[in-house]
Amino acid sequence: MEVVVGQLFTGLSLGSILLLAALGLALTFGQMGVINMAHGEFIMAGCYTTYVVQQVFSSAGVSLLVGFLVGGALGAALEMGLIRWMYHRPLDTLLVTFGVGLVLQQLARDIFGAPAKNVLVPEWLSGGVTILDAVVPKTRIFILVLAVVAVTVLAIVLKTTPLGRRIRAVVQNRDLAETSGVSSRFTDISTFFIGSGLAGVAGVALTLIGSTSPTIGQSYLIDAFLVVVIGGLGQIKGTVIAAFALGLLNSFIEYSTTASIAKVIVFVIIVIFLQVRPQGLFTVRTRSLA
Repeated sequence: MEVVVGQLFTGLSLGSILLLAALGLALTFGQMGVINMAHGEFIMAGCYTTYVVQQVFSSAGVSLLVGFLVGGALGAALEMGLIRWMYHRPLDTLLVTFGVGLVLQQLARDIFGAPAKNVLVPEWLSGGVTILDAVVPKTRIFILVLAVVAVTVLAIVLKTTPLGRRIRAVVQNRDLAETSGVSSRFTDISTFFIGSGLAGVAGVALTLIGSTSPTIGQSYLIDAFLVVVIGGLGQIKGTVIAAFALGLLNSFIEYSTTASIAKVIVFVIIVIFLQVRPQGLFTVRTRSLA
């Protein structure tokens, strides 16, 4: 039982990280159709933001807020500077954002150096909690709670606020939304800001379980894209289910094999699943993708 509980929370923790990383992509890629290969660097920016903020403040709340704002600002700048000219040109956006990601990685090396940076875990998150004879680190519990809060807040914003309604209107039918008085430019920028800000929050969470390096975001980028595809493009509930499913699957397979073999097995399972259900867990119901 101790082993099962331990692997369960390890899987939930990994799933939480994947969920935080994929939530932003669920907006920018799933709903807007933009392949943003610099999304991993926005995660990296959140990590380094935490490292910088910790030099002044020790509050995790401050790091989360600043990480969200930094990630969001980078995303908004990318949309206004480059992406706005490349909508409906997926190959161009893929190549351009890949280049932007490389630039951001080099910028991080120039500013912080190549060696990995470690962020001190707040004292109130040190140690663990015993659950059914298994010791679960408080950091992993915090990341799980953070992921649940992020999903809840995003769902509320999309379903109940004027901004959320504008985002859904533009996704469903951009031309009709514009004739109804909705500013698609403001909506596009806002969507990128929120999606990239969530990547920054994912970066803050990553500092609790490992060191920070210029390439840390690339370690989670492909998995985040897979989560969005498996869940169904633009489907937040599908993203949640897919993230935790992949996290748990990887955790239990890795326990009985190795990390490398577990990655291969999980990837094979994903390929088989997409062969059976290429649209993902849930089907997108938007006119723009119909």
